Amino acid sequence: ADGSVVAWGSPLMGGDCSAVQNQLINVQQLQATGRAFVAIVADGSVVAWGSPLMGGDCSAVQNQLINVQQLQATGRAFVAIVADGSVVA
Repeated sequence: ADGSVVAWGSPLMGGDCSAVQNQLINVQQLQATGRAFVAIVADGSVVAWGSPLMGGDCSAVQNQLINVQQLQATGRAFVAIVADGSVVA
């Protein structure tokens, strides 16, 4: 297994990851909100997809999502714990 991700279902609910499929290799962890997903990949970066209003767009904090150790989700948002112990929300 290569740690890739396959998603299906309503694209409005995160069921279409084709826009980020090429980044979803060696996935270490997945978390979901009601309409979005995030994944930690092997290099410690994060890939998000789904509804931007539900956390499916992490571009505003992407430069802080380095060496991510863990992700947590609420109904509409994600937080990441990075290697130095800080939290990115």
